[in-house]
Amino acid sequence: MELNELKKLATEGRNPRSAEIDKASPAEIAAIINAEDKTVADAVEKALPQIAAQIEAAAYALQHGGRLIYIGAGTSGRLGVLDAAECRPTYGVDDNTVVGLIAGGMSAMFSAVEGAEDSLTLAEEELRGIGFCEKDFLVGIAASGRTPYVKGGLAYARSIGAVTGSIACTAPAEISALADIPVEVVTGPEVVTGSTRMKAGTAQKMVLNMLSTGAMIRCGKVMGNLMVDVQATNDKLRARALRIVMEAADADRETAEKALTEAGGSAKKAILSLLA
Repeated sequence: MELNELKKLATEGRNPRSAEIDKASPAEIAAIINAEDKTVADAVEKALPQIAAQIEAAAYALQHGGRLIYIGAGTSGRLGVLDAAECRPTYGVDDNTVVGLIAGGMSAMFSAVEGAEDSLTLAEEELRGIGFCEKDFLVGIAASGRTPYVKGGLAYARSIGAVTGSIACTAPAEISALADIPVEVVTGPEVVTGSTRMKAGTAQKMVLNMLSTGAMIRCGKVMGNLMVDVQATNDKLRARALRIVMEAADADRETAEKALTEAGGSAKKAILSLLA
């Protein structure tokens, strides 16, 4: 990317409020970062209509035999993988329902894979590899809004008739032109210039939380505000499942434990049996 193009990106600007952070005390550093982080939620709020549209598209895909697929590079890719991974224990879906792809593969979760994000064809190859189809909803994530890996994946998805979304932290973002439902959350210059794992990363995490949570709620994975499809795979989650059954069915512990046992550990089935 040419220097002049880089300078145009909001995510690459120099933040005057942190220009002398190298001379600050630990308390001052924390205060500066905290002050900048406070601006993120306001930036996300401006994109709520578009986020709501993505929730609707994701829920539709999941309800009609499709999947929610994220693609991204670096921090953006890691956040997509993280959000996808957390859907299984929280909502009882299988690993193929919400999928995160990161440029460079899973090894890129822990260390940079040089050059992977610069490929316009790699995402298409990886999407073909997981059997991506027109029923799926693809969300491309890129703080800069211009990552070639993400652009290539979005272009491929559109070419086969799939609905696409994007999440960027600059406007106008190049990936927005390739998305049916673009989300642009302009978080401005970072505390450390260009370090988009900070405010931009926080904004992306917030949007992804809204997207996957909203889609799961629309798919009936939540009763009231209780995660009734939680997978009780450890002591903490077993205790949570018990509490959920007690709360939802207004049952005492003994009754809830019995219902959970008879339901094979499924909180939703236990609740239904008690309420019926």
